[in-house]
Formats: sequence, C-alpha cells, structure tokens
Amino acid sequence: MSAGGRDSGREWPFAATVAVTGIFILLSLYTLYFARPFLLPLVVATILNFLLSPVVRGLGRLHVPMPIGAALVILALLGIVALGIERLSGPAAEWLRKTPQGVERIEQRVRGLRGPVEQVQEAAQKVEEEVAELSGDGTAGTPEVTVRGGTWTGALLSRTQAFLGSAVVVLILLYFLLASGDFFLRKLIRVLPRLEDKRRAVEIARQTELHISTYLSTVTLINAALGLAVGTAMWAVGMPNPALWGVVAGLLNYVPYLGSLVTLALITIASILTFEDTSRAIVAPLLYFAINFAEGYFLTPTIMGRRLTLNPVVVFVGLVFWGWLWGVPGALIAVPLMAMLKILCDHIEPLSPIGEFLGR
Repeated sequence: MSAGGRDSGREWPFAATVAVTGIFILLSLYTLYFARPFLLPLVVATILNFLLSPVVRGLGRLHVPMPIGAALVILALLGIVALGIERLSGPAAEWLRKTPQGVERIEQRVRGLRGPVEQVQEAAQKVEEEVAELSGDGTAGTPEVTVRGGTWTGALLSRTQAFLGSAVVVLILLYFLLASGDFFLRKLIRVLPRLEDKRRAVEIARQTELHISTYLSTVTLINAALGLAVGTAMWAVGMPNPALWGVVAGLLNYVPYLGSLVTLALITIASILTFEDTSRAIVAPLLYFAINFAEGYFLTPTIMGRRLTLNPVVVFVGLVFWGWLWGVPGALIAVPLMAMLKILCDHIEPLSPIGEFLGR
C-alpha cells in the first residue's frame, strides 16, 4: 500500500507538469492569435528598430540628437516607400488590368497539353450522366442555393484601412524606440543589484543588438542585390517594367522557399503574356531561377556563414507556423524572428541548447 502511494506520488508531479505545460502552450497560441492587432505592430517596430538603430547612432556621432536623428531616418524611410509606390503602382495596376485577357491567352497556350485530360474528363462526365439516367436520380429538381457575401471592394477597403492603421502604429512606436536609444538598458542596469550582473547585462545587450542588426542589414543588402540582378535580367530580355519585378523578387525573398516559388510563378505568367514565342517566353523564368539558385546556394551561405544560418527544417516549420498564425505579415517576419531568437539564445547560457537546435 505504501509502495503504491509512493509510486502515485512520483507520477502525479510529472503528470501535473505535462498538463500545466500543455495548458500554457495552448494559452500562448490563443494569446498570439487573438492579440495579433497589438503584437504584430510591436514586433515589426522592434525588428525595424534593430535594423535602423545603427544609422541613428551614426548620426549621433555626427552630433545629431537622438530624437532628430530618429525623425530623419523615419522620414527617409517614408520617402523611399512613397517613391516606390509612386513609381510601381502604375505598372502593377496595368498588370492587374491585363489579368482577364491574360488568363484566356494562357489557356490557349496550354490547351494542347490539356487535350488528353479533357477527353478523359468528358468520357467520365458521360458515364456519370448515363448512370444518373439509369438510376433515375436526376438533379433537375435540386434546389440551387446562392450564397451572397460582401463585395470584394468592401473587403479590400477594410483591409487597406486596417493596414494603414497598423502602419501608423508601427511608425510612432519605431520613432520612440529609435529616439529613446539606451533608455531601457539603463533602466535594467539600475534595477540589477550586483556590479557583475550589470556588466553581464550590458555585454549581452550590446552583443545581441550588434548581431541582430548585422544579420538584418546583411539580409536586406542580399535581397536588394537579388532584386537589382533580377531587374537587370528582366530588362535585358525585354520584359516590361523590370523595376517592378526586381522589387517583387527582393521583397518576396524575405519568405524562404515560398517567396521564390511565387516570384517564379509571377514572372512565368508575365513572360507568357508578353512574348508570343514559347521559346522566348521561358527565358525570363530560367534567368530568375538561375539568379535565385546562385543567391540561395552560394551567395547567402558564403556571406552569412554557418553561425547565422538557420536550420532549413526549422525555417520551414516556422514559416508555416507564423504564416498560419499571423497570415502574410507573419510569413514575412518569420525568419527575422527566428534569427533574433537564435542570436538571443546564443548569448544567454541557459538558452544555448535552443540556439544550437535552431542553427544549422
């Protein structure tokens, strides 16, 4: 009896720990999902703060006050975004207007390949009709149900308003983060009791910020170089609006695997719509594939090194997870988030096993 009591006493804490851990994970997932309108701008502003804080510090070395330097950096960022929207919104709208005619042209191109498949589908449909006639189970009396929803323009308008609201929150929060400088670090140093802890906190904070900003800056430069190479290649083969395709390739390259596939599909469709000759239409997609292959397998590993390279399996799982949790913005920030987590774990000894797991 006593032995059974001791066994149950040993088993209960383990079962309770597993149950509490499972409840904590579920609550965390629900919190991340339902708190997306609050957490997403906060995370984006934090990532941009790590990326732009070296620029603000550089202006500080030139005797520019932190608040003014932060304002100048944000104004420059807004100017670049506004210029890009002004130059690229017209070509993007033009491609959208070509979509209905483009679908018909693509269908004509692939109709020869679909011939055998359509014959099989027609034969299967005839068999189904004959079986329905023999069984007497017609569909003439089946009522037709029409589901009416909101217009796509209304949905687009609501999404645009939500995006603009989030963008304003990100910009305001980013300004305060850039203008505050080391404010939060100084507060942390004040509350730590021992001098050794203060030094350790400063070292961890400085090293973590340096590595995160270096990683984000390097990835941004690589994606910009990729976009420039793609834009130049599209211009060389005669694709309309090569700058648009360069920007699309550079932005979508923040999303590993899926981003390159989407860009390849878009360039393939645009090339089919542009060139009548099939042999010429495949040149642009092949060029993009070659450039993306060289960037992914040679340029990025050489520049980033093994220390800042994430495990491909972890990258894919994290991409699917954050995309499911926060949609397209989550997919865009998934890799920077995991890279920041890895760098943070590498500099905190108790969390080093997590950093090792996230690395290649």
